[in-house]
Amino acid sequence: MAEILIVDDSRTSRKILREILVDAGYTIAGEALDGEEGYLKYKELKPDLVTLDITMPKLDGIEALQLIKKFDENARVVMITAAGQKEKMIQAIKHGAAEFISKPYEADDVKEVIAKVLNS
Repeated sequence: MAEILIVDDSRTSRKILREILVDAGYTIAGEALDGEEGYLKYKELKPDLVTLDITMPKLDGIEALQLIKKFDENARVVMITAAGQKEKMIQAIKHGAAEFISKPYEADDVKEVIAKVLNS
């Protein structure tokens, strides 16, 4: 099964997302607390997919997305968004994000989006 890197500064968000993904049969390659750590872990672990929260310290999700795509243009990145981040979502698409998942998480939506991106 696919290996996924979770990048989010919220421990609660990481925990919920991890539980949903493990329940769906995915392996969690690792977790990161901010965009900078997420980028470094992506380079180290080379996961099949990365989930990136948009709002994080050090590097936000958009900046981390740009670095990851520069390192690996084929990287599959799913952005995690909160309500009211339409402008950031548009930026993320321009920089190569494959898809979006909105908070609060709906388990079926998460599983559907992740499967769609991995199978594309």
